[in-house]
Formats: sequence, C-alpha cells, structure tokens
Amino acid sequence: MQNGARHALGLVAGLFLPPLIAVGLFYGVDQVSRSYQQFILSWTGLGVLLVSGILLAFLLGSRLSPVASLVGGLEFTVFGFLPFLDILGLHLIPDRMFGDVLWSGFLTVAYTGLLLMFGVMLLVSSAFPSRWRSSAPRAITAGPAYGVIPPYQGPEDATRPLHRD
Repeated sequence: MQNGARHALGLVAGLFLPPLIAVGLFYGVDQVSRSYQQFILSWTGLGVLLVSGILLAFLLGSRLSPVASLVGGLEFTVFGFLPFLDILGLHLIPDRMFGDVLWSGFLTVAYTGLLLMFGVMLLVSSAFPSRWRSSAPRAITAGPAYGVIPPYQGPEDATRPLHRD
C-alpha cells in the first residue's frame, strides 16, 4: 500500500475509532463498577471493555499509519486535560454531557487520569520514525556482494577439477 493511502486510512481510523473506544470504555467501566457494588460480575461490561482494549491496540499497531495514533492521541489528550482544568477552576466539562449510563463511567475514567494516559500513550506511539516509513520492502539489487559466486573457470588441474554437467 502506498504511503498516501495508508495515511488516509490512518486519518479515518484516527477520527472514528477513539470515540468508539471512549464510549466503550465509559460504558464498560460504569457497568463493571455497578456490578461490583452488588457483588456480581457484568459480563456485558467486561466484554465491552475487552473490545475497547482491542480497538486501542489496533490504533497502537505498527501496521496502521501513525496518523491514526496521532489524531486519536490528540483527542484523548484534550479530553484527558479537561478534568484537571476543572480542578483548577476552569469549568469546561458540560454538565451531563452524556446520558446516565455513560456519565458515571466518564467521570471515573476522566478524573482518574486514564484518558490523559491513553492520549499520551497514543502520541508517543506515533512519534517513532520507523512508523512513518513505508512498509514495502526495498528491492535488493543483485551484484557481486549479493549474487552467487560463479564456479571456477580457469585451467583444469588436480586441485581444481572442472565440473562438467
């Protein structure tokens, strides 16, 4: 795949996957924490958390363009800083930005710093120069250093018999 197409797909993945990961994370954390309070396990919440983890790993993967992790990292980092700005007195988080099901999970994930951690993790993974290079291997030209050594073509003697096929 050419670099342009790879980066375009990375941009699309970077725009659409982080909101899905965040919603899954908010829902899963809410369901699991509510079920722990009742001394049971929410398999649905746990499954949604696992799917969110798989999608996050997909963003971090080296085969995907680093544009995906760069855009996703910026999204998570911006939303990860909002609770800390709220503590400092700059209230930028709207009240009840989500429904009741996601609100508790959002508050738990945001105020513990997990959104900021995911954002920094995605930004750092996109900083490696090897991820920005094309994944297509370079062609190796055959030459004396890489080619096959030709058989001896000199005169025949007892130490060097000619191989005739």
